[in-house]
Amino acid sequence: MTTPPRVRRNNGKSGPVVLDDLSKQIIEQLQMDGRKPYAAIGKAVGLSEAAVRQRVQRLQDAGVMQIVAVTDPLTLGFPRQAMIGVNCEGDLETVADELAAIDEIDYVVLTAGSFDVIVEVVCEGDGHLLEILSKIRAIPSVRATESFVYLKLRKQTYSWGTR
Repeated sequence: MTTPPRVRRNNGKSGPVVLDDLSKQIIEQLQMDGRKPYAAIGKAVGLSEAAVRQRVQRLQDAGVMQIVAVTDPLTLGFPRQAMIGVNCEGDLETVADELAAIDEIDYVVLTAGSFDVIVEVVCEGDGHLLEILSKIRAIPSVRATESFVYLKLRKQTYSWGTR
């Protein structure tokens, strides 16, 4: 019998999740190939297929990772992508929640610096981008936006490891 994955919070408090070496190795295997069979991962890390399956499920349940298909928006008919910097007043968390509720926004982050919040959008074209900007600007606490339209994607990776 293998030990359960070490997925726990530091000292039971909120903060980063503490992972054991086996869980980190499993994550790294999936970052290289999210479709890699559990049996192959097990062979690479020294666990059974069932043990890998259990650990992956626990990692997902703990919110440590998700396994998703990463698509190319251009090939799916979304030729316009942009980051939008948002300046606002009032409660930033509330604004971030309102932004996250907009379907076309796929990334929301509170920031320090020139913008309070930065969002990423994937659009069907410039007209669609304008509609999304109108939705963002309609949020009462939003004071200003600045758009950064993507011209060409040079690098996108999800393999930063587990350190």
